[in-house]
Amino acid sequence: MSETQTFSVTGMTCGHCVSAVTSEITEIPGVTDVAVDLVVGGTSTVRVTAAEELTAEQVRAALDEAGNYQLA
Repeated sequence: MSETQTFSVTGMTCGHCVSAVTSEITEIPGVTDVAVDLVVGGTSTVRVTAAEELTAEQVRAALDEAGNYQLA
């Protein structure tokens, strides 16, 4: 069984940002899918499907690795 969670993320401005965030979140153990709705200069929506619920800290760490992105 998998869980899908939605996170609001700020700091994303382009396709490179989407790729970086997607790549880092995908590396969290158990993550099977990441979908990003990019809002340039605003709050983007990141939907993550994983084997179990992720903590905000796990997502925050992945965003930090990807670049200057924060949970809104």
